[in-house]
Amino acid sequence: MSEVQIWEHVIKWGLAQNPELSSDPKSYSKEDFNTLKNTLQQCIPFVRFHDLTSKEFSNNILPYKKILPKELYENLLKDFLDNNYKPIKKSKPRIIEEIKEINPKNIDSRIITFQHAELISKWIDKLEITDKIRNHYEFKLLYRSGFDAPKGFHKFCDNQPGTVTIVKLKGSNEILGGYNPIEWKYEESYSVTKDSFIFSFKNSDSIENHILSRVKDEAKAIYNGNDGPSFGFRDLRIYGNKLKLYCRKASYEKPITGADTVIEKYEVFRIVKA
Repeated sequence: MSEVQIWEHVIKWGLAQNPELSSDPKSYSKEDFNTLKNTLQQCIPFVRFHDLTSKEFSNNILPYKKILPKELYENLLKDFLDNNYKPIKKSKPRIIEEIKEINPKNIDSRIITFQHAELISKWIDKLEITDKIRNHYEFKLLYRSGFDAPKGFHKFCDNQPGTVTIVKLKGSNEILGGYNPIEWKYEESYSVTKDSFIFSFKNSDSIENHILSRVKDEAKAIYNGNDGPSFGFRDLRIYGNKLKLYCRKASYEKPITGADTVIEKYEVFRIVKA
């Protein structure tokens, strides 16, 4: 079986896992590409892209370029556009036994990809972005904001320890979020923890441009109110059924975005060791 046929089977398998997706990538939205990317992210390293012809790359890979890791895609572009270019990294050799054992960790998210989740997992373990991941965490969706906010948040997320909140800003590609290692409660009080943090990704397509801000005032790490999830004294606070957002530096090390704004949607995940 040729390498381009391997790629076609990988895409076919990914579409079978997501029957709502069209077979024509030209019709895909950004969320559609993210869905397919999450499904196939563990399969892609086993495809030997550098063994393809230029025509195969153009016809079969370019339509799906948004599901490839940025470094890999740029490397492939240079390889196929410049005959004198020698790629820094060759694709990892494909091992059939390993492919059989692949079990992609799908993330039921309309905001983040597996790459975002992997970096957040490193932050939970207090690792740097370049460190090897120590623990694999499963992101179990507890709540996705809708007409029932904020009551829905408390219904599904209260008394759930170890959660990550992911926020999509309205009219922007920016993603905000926070990690709460303890339980959310429906009461007007602060909860103490030294392990919480908030963060932002400037572009939902990449993890490169990000801000990590760990708690500095542990006594005001988490605020338990009757609105949505709230970190610190308005460092990251979701309030009202119209999903407004406070974002002002107070209880955490640094600000994660420029100003108060409005949220398009948010998701809350329970973090469980895989």
